[in-house]
Amino acid sequence: MLGFILYLVVIGLIAGFIARALVPGKDALSVPGTILLGIVGSFIGGFLGYVITHHNASDGAFQASGIIGSVIGAVLALLVYRAATGRRHVL
Repeated sequence: MLGFILYLVVIGLIAGFIARALVPGKDALSVPGTILLGIVGSFIGGFLGYVITHHNASDGAFQASGIIGSVIGAVLALLVYRAATGRRHVL
């Protein structure tokens, strides 16, 4: 169980950092926020990967497609986060 948690934290940090580097603009996310972004992105990417390919983690948890899916999911999560917390200008 501890290994799985460490795996989530490391992949979350990597995926969150890459997502923040790919999406231009300034974010007020701390390191724990970046890790959480990557973990959420991993779940989103894993879900989308399962919906598209109907394969699950029985082939092994650490795969290049899983990391790419995590980054794509983290980018989507970051865009949703920005849309939800964006400033609204009132005229």
